[in-house]
Amino acid sequence: MSGRSFLVLGALLASSLSTVALAPGAHAADTLLSQGRPATASSQEGAGYTPAAAVDGDLTGTRWASQWSDQQWLQVDLGRSANISRVVLTWEAAYGRDYEIQASDNDTDWRTLRKVTGGDGGTDDLAVSGSGRYVRMQGLARATGYGYSLWEFQVYGSATDGTPAPGAVKVDGTQGAWRLTVGGQPYTVKGVTWGPAIADAPTYLPDVRAMGANTIRTWGTDGSSKALLDSAAANGIRVINGFWLQPGGGPGSGGCVNYVTDTTYKNNSLADFAQWVEAYKSHPATLMWNVGNESVLGLQNCYSGSELEAQRNAYTSFVNDVARKIHSIDPGHPVTSTDAWTGAWPYYQRNAPDLDLYAVNAYNGVCGVRQDWIDGGYTKPYIVTETGPAGEWEVPDDVNGVPDEPTDVQKADAYTRAWNCVTGHQGVALGATLFHYGTEHDFGGVWFNLVPDGLKRLSYYAVKRAYTGSTAGDDTPPVISTMSVSPASSAPAGGEFTVRADVRDPDGDPVTYKVFLSGNHVAGDKRLVEAQWRATGSGTFAVTAPQKLGVWKVYLQAEDGHGNAGIETRSVKVVAPPVSGTNLALNRPVTASSFQASYGDCPCTPQLAVDGRADTRWASDWSDPQWFQVDLGAPKALRTLQLVWDPAYAKSYAVQVSDDGTTWRAVYSTAAGDGDVDTVPLSATARYVRLQLTARGTGWGYSLHELGIYG
Repeated sequence: MSGRSFLVLGALLASSLSTVALAPGAHAADTLLSQGRPATASSQEGAGYTPAAAVDGDLTGTRWASQWSDQQWLQVDLGRSANISRVVLTWEAAYGRDYEIQASDNDTDWRTLRKVTGGDGGTDDLAVSGSGRYVRMQGLARATGYGYSLWEFQVYGSATDGTPAPGAVKVDGTQGAWRLTVGGQPYTVKGVTWGPAIADAPTYLPDVRAMGANTIRTWGTDGSSKALLDSAAANGIRVINGFWLQPGGGPGSGGCVNYVTDTTYKNNSLADFAQWVEAYKSHPATLMWNVGNESVLGLQNCYSGSELEAQRNAYTSFVNDVARKIHSIDPGHPVTSTDAWTGAWPYYQRNAPDLDLYAVNAYNGVCGVRQDWIDGGYTKPYIVTETGPAGEWEVPDDVNGVPDEPTDVQKADAYTRAWNCVTGHQGVALGATLFHYGTEHDFGGVWFNLVPDGLKRLSYYAVKRAYTGSTAGDDTPPVISTMSVSPASSAPAGGEFTVRADVRDPDGDPVTYKVFLSGNHVAGDKRLVEAQWRATGSGTFAVTAPQKLGVWKVYLQAEDGHGNAGIETRSVKVVAPPVSGTNLALNRPVTASSFQASYGDCPCTPQLAVDGRADTRWASDWSDPQWFQVDLGAPKALRTLQLVWDPAYAKSYAVQVSDDGTTWRAVYSTAAGDGDVDTVPLSATARYVRLQLTARGTGWGYSLHELGIYG
């Protein structure tokens, strides 16, 4: 293209002298709809002349150029239907002599809004009348031997669906009478936190919009964020762009940082954040910037005492440095910072005066935020960046000692209550992003997600009702009540337990069922695995218990065939299956090759493995081999041996018997032990029984909660 450089000066001069059919008036009511929107074209001349360059706001630095032939086009996707009042084309020297401005609702069927013939380049400022989501410049005839080339293609008008117009975002007003505005229009954050993969945004964001939400919140912003921002804008949704700081997102999550001394981390973070603010400050989806998540609270897992106070002051001072930097790059969007408790706000009040507003994650305590704000004497408004049903840390434990998860009805009520408390603090609380529009179908997903596995919960409709005022006409989920598990605290491993529940569907839809189990409280596995089960009556199910001992969560899922689900959960404690007969080893004398005198819950003496209690144990040294033996007092007929292992189990062992405690004979052996419960049939008569332990299943020693011998 070096041979064409002489044409540029001519184009710039022409742009200042020539217009075609200048639209009347100053267009004060027009809103620029096209800037930063997705653009496509019939062709491009090279890698440096992409369609996006014609909608990036750079009037003389970047441009789109087509191939050197007629009938080329450039179009922009406005993201939603708009009333189009004006189109401005800033031509490079290679301009269109004849062309049409066209609009479409579906990117297929096009209608002509304006036809230009005999154009002379420069800037064409065209008054048009029509509507559409897509707007196209359809070239008909070139004015030169080159292609068509536009410095900028600008479409003005107003959205037809009531969504806020693009423009600067501001927090303005006076003490206790603040408001958030977008393009000068009031804006209440009606949002959800965003969980799906960015690639799935086109699938789920239309549903987010259908809920009545106008905002999503993220926790991190980087190069991958553009696709999410583009999709959000295409659906009339704005984004609270998050920046991650350690530790954040939970106590100590992500490692500890020394905010007093670690200037490298702070400088690198500041540079990284500045890069993405520069990249997305002009994106039509950007609503505000959110620096950090729960770090003031999380620092208590890294420091204590006076050092903790120093770190919290240093962290919030750094947040202020970030806010000041963001404002220098992007004065058009507010900056906030989120923490997990209002106890963080005094640190922000003291150290971060450049924040435009505060933010807090509050679940069961969300209705107390208003009073905390009043008591704290704060002079800035706030948003709630996470809220919803009570979390694990806020509910009592159930009969099995695990957090008692709220029911679907209780969760839906919690969302309604939270939104009412946020909107009840008028002039101060500027809205909320409710937690969580996520699709994970696991332990945390069922607790908090509005759409686990894409299925809509009662909570989904509670949020929709809060944001739109109605769910009239919606088919809503089945409602589960009075769910129970029996036996709740003594389900035999590998045996069956019973689940009962009352299930009704408000719309009379036929209901199908699934039963899942989660081992989160057994081994930290948060997945939901479908259980083996069978229906034994209306709302009654026989479920096969896992082999692994411990407290499991059992989930009953009722689906209506219309994309909705009711999900309830209770806990069940899986124990060793009962063995008939008398336990000959109970409280009998025992000996072992070793035992742990002190470690964790120890001393763990041999006698604790025959005391009849599941919460005590024998534990050996951390080495091979080891042995454990019991004296039955006299020769006894032996029928069954049951071993209830601690997680430190034996992979390889033999069962030996003896009449005199000296001469031993083997009656069973295995090299494939997998822990939990081993129930071994025996056919022997002996006074002494020994476990000869030859290979551990873990790096620890051998550990038995209970050894039972039945005859």
